[in-house]
Amino acid sequence: MPKDQTSEEQTPDEGGTIMVKLDDVLYERRMTLTELAERIGITIANLSILKTGKAKAIRFSTLEAICRELDCQPGDLLAYVPQEGLGED
Repeated sequence: MPKDQTSEEQTPDEGGTIMVKLDDVLYERRMTLTELAERIGITIANLSILKTGKAKAIRFSTLEAICRELDCQPGDLLAYVPQEGLGED
């Protein structure tokens, strides 16, 4: 049985992607991923998945904890990149 397309697969008319800027905020705050993980009670592995942009979702409670510890807003951590901006280096 062939696999049906899911909402996770991007089609040309979907738009862009969400970029995670956690690394930048951590650098600005001079905080390590390990320290943040300990402060918010999440594993380093799961925080790393978020940091690298491989996460498919984030709980609001996790986002709130990250923002609280880094003294930032969700918009400081996440950015929308339109499709035409993807792949351009």
